[in-house]
Amino acid sequence: MPPTSTYRLQLQPEFPFAAAERAVPYLAGLGVSHLHLSPVLEAVPGSTHGYDVTDHRSVRAELGGEEGLRALAATARAHGLGLVVDLVPNHMAASPRHNHALRAVLREGPDSPYARWFDIDWRAGDGRVLLPVLPARLPEVRDRFRVSDGSLHLDGQEFPLRAGTEGLPLDELLDAQWYRLGWWRLARTELGYRRFFTISDLIGVRVEDPEVFAASHAKIVELVGDGVIEGLRIDHPDGLADPQGYLEDLAAATGGRCWTVVEKILTGPETLPAAWPVAGTTGYDALRQLDGVFTDPVGADELADAYREFVGKAADRGGHWEATARRAAYEVVGHDLAAETAALARIAGRICAVDPELRDHAPWALRTAIRELLVRVPVYRPYRTGGEEVLTAEAARGAKAAFAVPEEATAVDAVRDLALGRRGDGPEHRAFRARFAQTSSALRAKSVEDTAFYRYTPLLSANEVGGDAGRPAVPVEEFHAYCLRIARDWPGTGTVLSTHDTKRSADVRAGIAVLSQCPEVWAELLAEVAGVPAPDPHVAWTAWQTAFGLGAPDPDRLVPAILKSVREAGLRTSWTEPDEEYERAVAEFAAAGPGRIPLRTASEAAFALEPHVRAHALGAALVQLTMPGVPELYQNTEREYRALVDPDNRAPFAVGPEDERTALVRAALGLRRAHPEAFGAGGTYVPLTAEGPAAAHCLAFARSGRVVTAVTRLSLRLARAGGWQDTELVLPEGRWVDALDGVREFTGGPATEVKLAELFEERPVALLARAE
Repeated sequence: MPPTSTYRLQLQPEFPFAAAERAVPYLAGLGVSHLHLSPVLEAVPGSTHGYDVTDHRSVRAELGGEEGLRALAATARAHGLGLVVDLVPNHMAASPRHNHALRAVLREGPDSPYARWFDIDWRAGDGRVLLPVLPARLPEVRDRFRVSDGSLHLDGQEFPLRAGTEGLPLDELLDAQWYRLGWWRLARTELGYRRFFTISDLIGVRVEDPEVFAASHAKIVELVGDGVIEGLRIDHPDGLADPQGYLEDLAAATGGRCWTVVEKILTGPETLPAAWPVAGTTGYDALRQLDGVFTDPVGADELADAYREFVGKAADRGGHWEATARRAAYEVVGHDLAAETAALARIAGRICAVDPELRDHAPWALRTAIRELLVRVPVYRPYRTGGEEVLTAEAARGAKAAFAVPEEATAVDAVRDLALGRRGDGPEHRAFRARFAQTSSALRAKSVEDTAFYRYTPLLSANEVGGDAGRPAVPVEEFHAYCLRIARDWPGTGTVLSTHDTKRSADVRAGIAVLSQCPEVWAELLAEVAGVPAPDPHVAWTAWQTAFGLGAPDPDRLVPAILKSVREAGLRTSWTEPDEEYERAVAEFAAAGPGRIPLRTASEAAFALEPHVRAHALGAALVQLTMPGVPELYQNTEREYRALVDPDNRAPFAVGPEDERTALVRAALGLRRAHPEAFGAGGTYVPLTAEGPAAAHCLAFARSGRVVTAVTRLSLRLARAGGWQDTELVLPEGRWVDALDGVREFTGGPATEVKLAELFEERPVALLARAE
């Protein structure tokens, strides 16, 4: 049976399988059907996330090993719960000390049986794989190397030695290896292996190779076959050479016994490829809809104007989203992903050298064409089918405009044809097409999620994965259309509000989004705190808005989040080129101002927003729990949960005091478990439309004639307009009981309208169940 709901637990040495097992009775009592575990395979010792896999053959010992996982599964099963596990097929830790497969490759070179595991370009450079791991240039650390037990050691790092080289003088020994140790900064331009995004500590895995797939999935397939695992979350499928092919292989290996969802980020109107054998996505597309439908479009536009005026010259590209995103794309493709574009140019050059119709394209022209086409991909990546819809003729024309000489611009056509698979199907052709798509997804993620979202900050609640910072609001009609499509095409897809990757939890975003209903209040608050000097207006706006969302002063959490935001933005400092003086000023400002002043209660106007933050938070929670799809609760979000970007949002799970959110969760999940047919495949979604002067402030729908959800949206605008007045909602035929108190009853039917003032008398949301 597919899940009716899942609960995400972040496993780590501080919270292993045994701790999760102790939490099972409580989580079963919430009404979830499955526990969703972060990665469980062997990882770098001490890892707090598990995405740095080191060995696919075993369950992570630090979490309790396979015995601990099987015990957790047994306890969960005894309480009616199954397990969903996060699977990481795209990459492993690039740590030769812990990664046995990589260690073998570095010791034995391209003839190693493990060489096929990784995308290593042995023809790049001097024929050795560059390991950019040294803290400084080689001459500066040369005297710190030690050789013992067949390995080379440096400051806690360990590298295998090629057979017969252990007794050589150091310089000869270094030159004799299948790898070249280099300064970590060389990774940007000279890396010879595919990595995860720009993280050189994570090396890409070639799961498209049947032997690699079999070896790296044997343990997971075994656990699925034994009934220990019932579902899989596939991490970053866009990093794979052929996502569809991989998912087909996975479905065949598991016999179709797993509910499988993919961490696929959809952009704008993009939909999940229909041919993928999965239940749907992990839910970022739903998050975009949920955040957007509770955002005021008029106020959001006013905030954008106020942001540009407030930030002034500190605003990137004048404070306009499209220009900011495009500039970030150019910077990332030319700087952070320089090694990836260079690898593409090498492959293209080799193809052109032997193809009579493609000869004589200059290397610089190929690099330029690759760069210009990559920045014009409007989604994360092209796929096996439909590539022409992504790499359009219009995109090619725009790319050619970067060339001063029209004849040189024909390199764009050559690159586009290679990326679309039009110029042959040899190994190099397939490699180029795959690497172009993989690089495209890395570019989109790094330039939008990790750069532009930190540079353009009028309304921070919109700056989440899958979101649209330039269009933060979603009309109710668009939300209903999305839900109708999901109910029809992907009823088993995931939905989320908070995850381990969200930059701000749902409650923090609710606090920020309410500002779209009152931009003038935000302007007043900024004026009140203008006396606290900030390093620049952009960081002032961002820090104060973050603090407003967090709700209470907390410098220990706020300062790291703001420092991360300025490093990711890369405008005045960055992770690799830090400006220590600027960062010190940012930290001092964040601690003295946003980290100390309780902005949400700084004035009567700000304090008056609290009921509207509550209305947003409860409304979004109830809609997520009852809309089409399988809702996931991130750990601790069954109650109010305010968290900032990681690592703040990855603290170990702990049972906390229950609140009105907890009661809402129990009621909604109880209905999902009692009536799975009403919410799953075959269930219906029917939009309900209110009538009256405040109709636009009600979002309501029915699920298969058994459950009705109705929530208040934009409650501050509603209150300012005079409240619900005579606005009414017609419920479906029958008697309906308030599932949140079990007492109130309402009658449905065309002649029995329900006054919304009565429906929302006790709380801004209503969950109704058909009376039996």
